[in-house]
Amino acid sequence: MLDIKLIRENPEAVKEGITKKKADPKLVDAFLRLDEDWRTKVAAIDELRSEHNLNNAELAKHRTDDLISKAEILKKQLVKLEKEKEDIEKHRQAKLNLMPNLPDVDVPAGKDETENSVAKEVGKKPEFDFEPQGYLSISEKLGIIDVKRAAKVSGSRFGYLLGQAALLEFAIINFTIKHLTDENFIAKLIKENNLNLSPKPFVPVVPPVLINQKSMWGMGYLDRGADEIYHLDKDDLFLVGTSEQSIGAMCQGETFEGKDLPLRYLGFSPCFRREAGSYGKDTKGILRVHQFDKLEMFGFVLPENSKEEHKLFLAIEEALMKELGIAYRVLNICTGDLGATASAKYDIEAWLPGENQYRETHSTSNCTDYQARRLDIRYKAPAEKGAKPKTEYVHTVNGTAFAIGRAIIAIIENNQTKEGTFNIPKALSPYFDKLK
Repeated sequence: MLDIKLIRENPEAVKEGITKKKADPKLVDAFLRLDEDWRTKVAAIDELRSEHNLNNAELAKHRTDDLISKAEILKKQLVKLEKEKEDIEKHRQAKLNLMPNLPDVDVPAGKDETENSVAKEVGKKPEFDFEPQGYLSISEKLGIIDVKRAAKVSGSRFGYLLGQAALLEFAIINFTIKHLTDENFIAKLIKENNLNLSPKPFVPVVPPVLINQKSMWGMGYLDRGADEIYHLDKDDLFLVGTSEQSIGAMCQGETFEGKDLPLRYLGFSPCFRREAGSYGKDTKGILRVHQFDKLEMFGFVLPENSKEEHKLFLAIEEALMKELGIAYRVLNICTGDLGATASAKYDIEAWLPGENQYRETHSTSNCTDYQARRLDIRYKAPAEKGAKPKTEYVHTVNGTAFAIGRAIIAIIENNQTKEGTFNIPKALSPYFDKLK
C-alpha cells in the first residue's frame, strides 16, 4: 500500500510511477477526490462531536427540553455523517488498493518481459559429445519423474518425484539450510559485495500453507493477480503460491525493536498456483506445475538497508547456483514486468542444454514498505533526545533460494551422460549420499 501522504503531496510522481507498472493513473485523481471528501467529512464530524459534547455538558447541568432535543438531533446527524464517511473511506481504500508499489529510480523502463535487461551471464555452458536430451526424457527412462500417473490422480500439471529425484530434493533442502544458517557464509558474501549489513543467518521455518484473506490481501496478492490463487470457499482460506505470503504475514500488527533488524527467514513449503495465464505453455513435465516445493528467503529490514539487503539476496542465489556448477544469467526486471508489490526485482535464469535456452529458476524483490503498510508491521525508530520514540514501517525483501522442481530440471540437464543418466553435482554429493 502506498503512503497516503506521498499521494497527496506528490500526485504527479505517483501517477508516473504506477503508469510505468501498467496501472491507470486516473486512480490517483479518483483517490484524491475521495480523500478530499473524506477529510471534509472528518472535519464536519469533529466539529459536530465537539458541539455534541458541549451540549451534553450543559445537559448535565440543566436538563431542559431544548437541550434534550438538540442532543437527539446532533446524535442523528453524527450517525449519518459517520455512515457517509465510512462509505467514502471504503471507496477511497479500494482505489488505494489498486495502486502498485512505485518502481525504484534505478529500475529500467520497459513495457513487459520482452524488455527486461540482461545484467550478466555467469558460468560455462556444458559441452557434450552427444545430442543433449531434455530432463523429462531422461527422468522418464530412469523412472524418477512420473507425470502420466500424476495426471490420472490429479490432472495435468502435476508430477511424482521418485527415487533419485526425491532424494535430490531432500539433498537440495539440506544443502540450502546448511548454507543459509551459516553466519560465515553470509558474512563472506557481504564482504565480497561490499555491503554494510549484519551477517545474521536465516532462521529455518516451515509455515502454514493455508492463510486467511487478511493475510493474502496484506501481502498484496488479491487486488491484482487473484486468478493465480487457489481459494477454498468453504473455509475462506487461500493456498500460498510462495511461503513469502505466509512468512510476511506472520508478523502483522507487530512492532520490532530497530536493533533487532534484520530478521531473516528461510521458508520451506509446498506452493500452489493455478497458472491461469499459461494456457498452452510448458504443458509437459514439471517446469510449470500447479504444486511444487520451494525454499524461500524473506527478510524484515530497516528502510535504509533494503537496497543492500536485496543485493545480498541476489548474491546468495548466485552463490548457490555457482556451487551447483550451473551456468545462468541475471535479468534486471523492467518497470512493466515488476508486479504489484515489488519496487525492484532480479530474476535468475538457468541454462538448460536440453532446451538450448535459459529458463527462470529464481527471483528476488525489494517490496520496500508496501506490504508492511498493509499489514501494519513497524519498528521503533531512533528519536532525538527527550522526544517520544516513533515507529516507522519496516521494509520487506524476498527471494527464491530454490524452486526445487526447476533446480532438479537444471541439475539433470546440465549433468547428463551419454548413457542417459546424470551425475550428482559435487556440492550436493555429501547430502545425497547420506540419503541413499
